[in-house]
Amino acid sequence: MIRTLVAGLGNMGYAHALAHHHHPDSEIVALVNRTGEVPEGPLQDYTVFADFHEALAASKPDLVAIATYTDTHVDFACAAMEAGAHVFVEKPLSMTVEGAKRVVETARRTGRKLVVGYILRHHPSWIRFVAEARALGGPYVFRLNLNQQSSGHEWETHKALMQTTSPIVDCGVHYVDVMCQITDAKPLRVNGIGLRLSDEIGPEMYNYGQLQVTFADGSVGWYEAGWGPMMSETAFFVKDIVSPNGAVSIVDGNKGASADVDGHTKVGGILVHRPDGDRHIDLTGEPGHNELCAAEQDFILTAIRDDIDLSRHMEDAVQSLAICLAADESIRTGKTVILEETAE
Repeated sequence: MIRTLVAGLGNMGYAHALAHHHHPDSEIVALVNRTGEVPEGPLQDYTVFADFHEALAASKPDLVAIATYTDTHVDFACAAMEAGAHVFVEKPLSMTVEGAKRVVETARRTGRKLVVGYILRHHPSWIRFVAEARALGGPYVFRLNLNQQSSGHEWETHKALMQTTSPIVDCGVHYVDVMCQITDAKPLRVNGIGLRLSDEIGPEMYNYGQLQVTFADGSVGWYEAGWGPMMSETAFFVKDIVSPNGAVSIVDGNKGASADVDGHTKVGGILVHRPDGDRHIDLTGEPGHNELCAAEQDFILTAIRDDIDLSRHMEDAVQSLAICLAADESIRTGKTVILEETAE
């Protein structure tokens, strides 16, 4: 039985805690919530701490699942691994590339497993989407976005996130990771544009952004993300991959309700276009948000049990974060960011 500490009980953390609550190979030994309280429901009888380090010392877990704000991820993850625990940490892994590399180095040095919460890697429909795109062959044009017309509680959550992390980084790591899985080529350079569309966020933050990335195989892509009540729900969910041999597109995702978290992962159907004809793939019975969180937690538990090599997973997590942070830098400086020089 794996002794598990779950830190953070927001939307993601609560779902991860529920996954461990129901998993036969996991035993929750403590929860961490800034309020020191657990919402009423199936988790309310577990021991809860307001302080992460106190919880870590008292509960002595084998696994720590971290779903707190991004600015805590590096310190919490490294402290957990130094204490002997394996770590699952929500994306983005860090606010800086240096911080992400520090977490990965700590995992390697301590021999602990590290999984970053790239939920789309555990979704069967997104796995199929990646496979269909790869089957076309590159180079590729990636056209991806996720804009959220958030208001009320959702807008308050987004404003809280933007105290540390922009939408282009927070959401972008998922979809840039999809680009990287498909092309499997090194990113070379990144440009970004962005705009602050609300006085309700800090003067140095922007709630709309777009990145453009060029890869070593010639592939190019863009990703855009916007949060707030002013955002349009027209074409808010574009997932479209083009190659010389055709295109692969998610065709059932753009159905309104852009703030619905379950809708962000659902695919419904894929259209594979080739010059000689189209093929539609229906994808029914897709997992919901809690099921996907359960799949992520089962993955880290399996990695611990079976001693799975997670080296490539960690490298990919750093790479996709580096692209998004480069876009953030480009937005703030107005300059192209070079990630890797083109080979002569």
